[in-house]
Amino acid sequence: MRLPALLLALLAAGCAQTAAPPAPSGSAGASAGPSANPNLSLSASGDFAPDATQAIVYDRKLAPEGSRASLLVESEMEAGKTRSSLVVEGFLPGRTYGAHLHTSPCGAQPDDSGPHYQNRPGKVSAKNEIWLDFTTDGTGSANASARNPWLLASDRLPRSLVIHAERTKAKKPERGDAGPRVACLTLS
Repeated sequence: MRLPALLLALLAAGCAQTAAPPAPSGSAGASAGPSANPNLSLSASGDFAPDATQAIVYDRKLAPEGSRASLLVESEMEAGKTRSSLVVEGFLPGRTYGAHLHTSPCGAQPDDSGPHYQNRPGKVSAKNEIWLDFTTDGTGSANASARNPWLLASDRLPRSLVIHAERTKAKKPERGDAGPRVACLTLS
């Protein structure tokens, strides 16, 4: 079952009511610090189709034909936080996937999207990164959200959402690992 377009529109509209329009590319706007962007929105939506360039599949068994994702990331100066919302559909039913924002756009190879995006480079944790793990329902649909108490840095924005084959491990020594990369969605 596909999520109704209305649900996706409501998710986007609800989040958009509290956010200012995205800053123009390359513009930092007013400063909350040396590289903090006061109000910024990133989004992506797409079908993981064989010929897609923005929504790329690396493992068709775990992201079947017809799978899709929609992501909205908002960083707001007034609130001093970054909120992220993910909606997926068409994935395997009753399965848990890891999902994180990454530093580079999606590419032909799974590793092209680079490492996890981190607020402060070097520390792997759900507080310092944006983790959006999800467990699908009986139809393969799910949603996830994250709230982080920091603003995105305008000089180093996340460029993609990567969906992984496993739940993200929270404990050392494997903290942050979520298995192979299944699919990737480039942010704009």
